[in-house]
Amino acid sequence: MDLVIEIEPGAGEKTAAVYRALRSAIVDGRIPAGHRLPATRVLAADLGVSRGSVAGAYERLVAEGYLTARVGAGTFVAAAPARRRAAHPEPDPLRPRPSWAFTPLPASGAEPVPRYDFRTGIPDARLFPFDTWRRLVGAELRLGANNPGMYAEPAGHPALRSAIARYLGYSRSVAATAAEVVVTNGTQHALDLIARVMLRPGDVVAVEEPGYPPARRLFASLGARVTGVPVDEEGLVVTALPAHCRLVYVTPSHQFPLGRVMSLARRQELLDWAGRRQVAIVEDDYDSEFRFSARPLEPLCTLDRNGRVLYAGTFSKSMVPAVRTGFVLVPPGLRPAVVAARQLGDGYGQTAVQAALARFIDDGQLARHVRRARRAYADRHARIVAALERHPWLEVIPSAAGLHVTALLRDTSADPARIVADARRSGLAIEDLAGYATDGMRGLVFGFGAVDPDLIEEGLALL
Repeated sequence: MDLVIEIEPGAGEKTAAVYRALRSAIVDGRIPAGHRLPATRVLAADLGVSRGSVAGAYERLVAEGYLTARVGAGTFVAAAPARRRAAHPEPDPLRPRPSWAFTPLPASGAEPVPRYDFRTGIPDARLFPFDTWRRLVGAELRLGANNPGMYAEPAGHPALRSAIARYLGYSRSVAATAAEVVVTNGTQHALDLIARVMLRPGDVVAVEEPGYPPARRLFASLGARVTGVPVDEEGLVVTALPAHCRLVYVTPSHQFPLGRVMSLARRQELLDWAGRRQVAIVEDDYDSEFRFSARPLEPLCTLDRNGRVLYAGTFSKSMVPAVRTGFVLVPPGLRPAVVAARQLGDGYGQTAVQAALARFIDDGQLARHVRRARRAYADRHARIVAALERHPWLEVIPSAAGLHVTALLRDTSADPARIVADARRSGLAIEDLAGYATDGMRGLVFGFGAVDPDLIEEGLALL
């Protein structure tokens, strides 16, 4: 490893200057413990000082315990060199804005997998056709494929944008063109792009209450005033929306986390409200592929006649999170700004993955995988609902889609936080509904994407 240190101009006596530079590098950790320093002649030539100046600095650092000299081997940084301690440590001058002063949400892969894994938002990777996917990605990583030496389009691979438009047409009855599609690294990335081009500090954003915490945090981090709006049996309560609102974030097909579906009347009411006030609506259709009963209602974007809706989706749930690819349908007036924000933020996505996903969709592999996964999840959904309904202290909220079920606590004396903690000590991972609500709603949330189907009844019996 090359040693790079600097002697300040006009530092005075050279031996002292070399000593201070070396000592600072050792204390700061830039020269690690055990590292062999250059010979005095070599370092002297590099620094433009006499060999005696370097030798004198080495001798002083050896005497103070920062270095050790080994006959015939050289001079090394001590295994545990002394560290400076300021009498009055100065506060770190680098501070984030207050809106960023929060602890990151835990990632599902950051902790051991529990035996009874009812965490939310995790699909079953065992259902995914990895061999097929690996072949597709491998084919797109060849030297002659996708111009690997060039920078790609920030809006996404053209073939994938076209494939997504076709897929939405037959799977969700959404009439979209490739020009409307902007490919993202999942829904959260789409929300970030939208917020950056639409929101100014102080703008009001309405979100569902209870709702999706990462969306709430994202909007707040950009300086928006986030207002929770209650959800009833028909969905977001439009009459409770704040008057001076710039953007509304909703999950109408499968409200997160309650699981309810926004009624057609409520959808039309929301669109009429947004049209009168020139408010944007972000529709997060996060897991509509996994519907177990009646055909879903039309998305808001298909009912929209005023160009108020931005429709976002992700393949993290329908495939696996590692693919980390999503999309947003952007109205024409916003599209150039959203594409520019994507280019400024991270340039463009993984071209080979996007090209492989386009083939995965167009070859029918995604549709086949979704059908197979839907059958597996429908069975788990039925079994988990049946098991929960046997608990008289729980009121299961009806749902017909998605990868989780929510139940409210009938017993007013029960403490959901304690239930979750006690369950975790027994190897049962469930979630407290209060984690999704600022008003402290009392209930439990049970994901079933990752749980072993053979352990559903056994795990819920621990309740």
